[in-house]
Amino acid sequence: MLKPFIHWMESQGAWSPWLFLALFLVASFLMIWRLEAMSAGGFEGTVLGTLVMPYCSGMGNLIFAFILGQTGGSGADVMTNSLVNNVTNMTLVLGLPAIIWGINVLPKAKSGASKKKKSEVKLKAQAEAKVEAKTGGKGGKESELNRLSLLLTLTAVFFFTGAVWALGRKGSLNFNDGLVLVGLFLFWQVIHIFEVLKANVRSGKSSFTLMLIVNLALLAVGAYAIYISTDWLVKWLSGIHTGFVSAKHIGWLSGWLMVLPNALLAIYYGWRKQPEVVYASQVGDAHVSIPLCLGVYALYHTMVMPAFFQTGMFLLLGATGLHMIFVAVFGRLPRIAGFALVIAYGYFLKKGLLG
Repeated sequence: MLKPFIHWMESQGAWSPWLFLALFLVASFLMIWRLEAMSAGGFEGTVLGTLVMPYCSGMGNLIFAFILGQTGGSGADVMTNSLVNNVTNMTLVLGLPAIIWGINVLPKAKSGASKKKKSEVKLKAQAEAKVEAKTGGKGGKESELNRLSLLLTLTAVFFFTGAVWALGRKGSLNFNDGLVLVGLFLFWQVIHIFEVLKANVRSGKSSFTLMLIVNLALLAVGAYAIYISTDWLVKWLSGIHTGFVSAKHIGWLSGWLMVLPNALLAIYYGWRKQPEVVYASQVGDAHVSIPLCLGVYALYHTMVMPAFFQTGMFLLLGATGLHMIFVAVFGRLPRIAGFALVIAYGYFLKKGLLG
């Protein structure tokens, strides 16, 4: 059914790459749209929020690793793709919203209120706290739970990155290393499965509805469209051997492409002052890029590390550690930290592209 449409796109000459690029972006936004709809419908603590969402946000990276593994493409390009994706997310894409709007994970009292109003707000907050203590209400407790969940996710990014650095110090990742990395990711998923089961037992709710089936079907359509577009773009770039947009920089170009939907999401939710979504949209797919994508490729072929592997690893570990400190101690990412992250990304580009 889709073959005539794909053939038509391929026959458009110089417009074909742009059409497949548009298909990739539309498919990515389709998946994000349905995930956001499910999240708004109360699925934060279900299978969708903890298991399906990471695969969807990192689907492009996973398909890229799978295609290059099957076709015998360069393992250095897969590592570059994952590093570009994760470093860009954890530095530039989180740093810019912090500079422009500020990112506060915990609610912050407004400073422009008068003393009388501050006193009234304080009394009201104390009364609400008493009600919440009796009724088990949300409020600040929900924000604190969001912070703890974010810290757990950041901790996983830190340890997964550390595992890849430790295994890759010898200059390559082999089949056994791939087993370890895929196993780490699966263990992380098993932990989430048991958390979901415990949450369902406590609430007495079921995660499965008719609308869930519809949404999962739309997610599958989006995933297939991402596969088609990624496969075509990889083959197209592999045939170009001069200029920046060429096979030489396929890891960088694909990494930036796969960051774009999440980056736009971060800017949108930063503007809407929903910092928890800004963080989640960037940190979530880090688990798929590292370690799953790297492990999948290593199961096909030995992966040779690119020249800037150590630099990328140290920057990613440093940025993740910085996020953990600011979220744990202050509950926010201040503007000065945003500037530091953007500068760190500039250093990453210099070392990676200019050597």
